[in-house]
Amino acid sequence: MIRRSTLRAQIAAALRDEILAGRLPTGRDFTVKEIAEQYGVSATPVREALVDLAAQGLLDVEQHRGFRVHEFTMDDFRAMIEVRSLLMEGVFRRVTPGNGLVHAPDPAALASVRRRADASAGAALAGDLDVLIGYDLRYWRELGEVIRNAYVRDFLDRVRVQSWAFAVPYLRRAESLAGELWSGHRELVDAVERRDVRTAERIVAGYNDHALSLVGKLASGPE
Repeated sequence: MIRRSTLRAQIAAALRDEILAGRLPTGRDFTVKEIAEQYGVSATPVREALVDLAAQGLLDVEQHRGFRVHEFTMDDFRAMIEVRSLLMEGVFRRVTPGNGLVHAPDPAALASVRRRADASAGAALAGDLDVLIGYDLRYWRELGEVIRNAYVRDFLDRVRVQSWAFAVPYLRRAESLAGELWSGHRELVDAVERRDVRTAERIVAGYNDHALSLVGKLASGPE
């Protein structure tokens, strides 16, 4: 028998994937009853899952009406990029030699990140957005774990999820994304493994500039 807490997490993960895939578009309204019927479960774990997603900033609570997929703006996206940069700077400096708070990256952890990097880079080069999102989120989450701070890791993961939620509808406007998506995951892992913070920061800055440029171009184009 599936425990309610597990069911709650499964429903939240499934709905999050629907949002990131663009199948639950921004501004979409729905009720607890609608989702419960869709998944064939009771209302309680659905309500709990939706509240969890609202706490992550992906849903808005509509008083007496249900929930709505949150609509992020381009200004929100720029702010997300800035936060991502600041957080990753902190991550890199925690693995920099000479820092009193330094944590040397765990070789086993880096090996796992490298596997995510290979999968992410391959999906990015192929322009396979659906595959990329899943691997990319795992990649950055594991990379954030090198500083062994769960609060930073979880906050970074939340911001990255929101970034994808905003970007996906615009990315799907492109005729082809092959060769258009950032694929520097391997190079970044190499820099972190060498504890080369300057190179790591340069790679992330380039990634963020690329994201702003690509999404901004697609957002300003024809519907």
